Amino acid sequence: MYKLIEVRSRKEIRDFIEFPLRLYKGNPYFVPPLYGDEMKLFRKDDYHLKDNEVAFYSVYDGKRIVGRVQAILSRTSNERRGQKRVRFTRFDAIDDQEVAHLLLSKVEEFARERGMDEVCGPLGYSDLDREGLLIEGFDQLSTFEEQYNFDYYQRLIEKEGYEKEVDWVERKIFAPKEIDPKIGRIVQRTMERARLHVVRGMSTRKIVDRYGDAFFDLIDDAYKDLYQTVPFSKGERQELIKTFKLVISARWLRIIVDENDKVVCVGLCFPSIGEALQKSGGRLTPIALLRLLRAVRKPKVLDLALIAIDRKYQNSGVAWAIFHELQLMLKEGNIEHCETNLNLEDNENIQNNWSRFETVLHKRRRAFLKKIA
Repeated sequence: MYKLIEVRSRKEIRDFIEFPLRLYKGNPYFVPPLYGDEMKLFRKDDYHLKDNEVAFYSVYDGKRIVGRVQAILSRTSNERRGQKRVRFTRFDAIDDQEVAHLLLSKVEEFARERGMDEVCGPLGYSDLDREGLLIEGFDQLSTFEEQYNFDYYQRLIEKEGYEKEVDWVERKIFAPKEIDPKIGRIVQRTMERARLHVVRGMSTRKIVDRYGDAFFDLIDDAYKDLYQTVPFSKGERQELIKTFKLVISARWLRIIVDENDKVVCVGLCFPSIGEALQKSGGRLTPIALLRLLRAVRKPKVLDLALIAIDRKYQNSGVAWAIFHELQLMLKEGNIEHCETNLNLEDNENIQNNWSRFETVLHKRRRAFLKKIA
């Protein structure tokens, strides 16, 4: 007989975090999140708790955990959109409808108790959290930034009354065999006319110190109309800036500024670290750290973290400059391919820009919605 509990004790927290590691043990496509980052979510001083109300639930079969889910009430997102929603995330379960029902109905109960009338997901705290349910591409290695799931998850969720709200698609993009020098000259003239230039010759630390806040301001503004995005909180900015100084290489970062040194375009990639973390279950053991360092120093694959363009330039020739820089990055870095991660299928601006590359659409993810009132 199954039993649903709210996660509270140290053992329950450990079970919650480690359940997907056991569920996907031996799966060649699953990439775990960092174990330490997942543990931070249960701290009473977690910065997410300032703007969100959360709960974690697990289902047990005797002493064995068989499912888990997190509920998030994002006050910032609801206020921004005039909605009354709760999100679900970190949904994992064995292939059993009863387990899925216990988990999702508990999220719905959490929502109703707080006067909400909709549940959507999978969605995390922000656009940088893992989001979307994989519905195509089950034979593709997940990126570190996104979550893998079995194909039966879609059936479990839909049988509980959830329907598609949006889809994201993911592509592999490849460096061009040759870059037409005419394009470079056109980009250069366009940049000169607009009095823009690419920031070069600065260390990562100096870039982050100088442009960190402007970086997040640009992303917040450029992404604010995209599906369920929320602005970065002060705590999230501080945490990410500390992380960026440690893991970002200026080699994979492009920032374009205007004549007043205002940031107008940003492109950021990370070396792919998924395979380096698979064997350690996301734990940063000494061996895992060695694998991680090798992956970061000599990457064969890049993960595109984000591209953000000032609204003033989104429909201009200047916007192409950041994509030209991405081409150069792939070509000069001898990169096999770059994973775009999630792009909304109806985001015509980004989809049109990929037409300039050789690409393969290899994954699709979905966010679901259920009205509960």
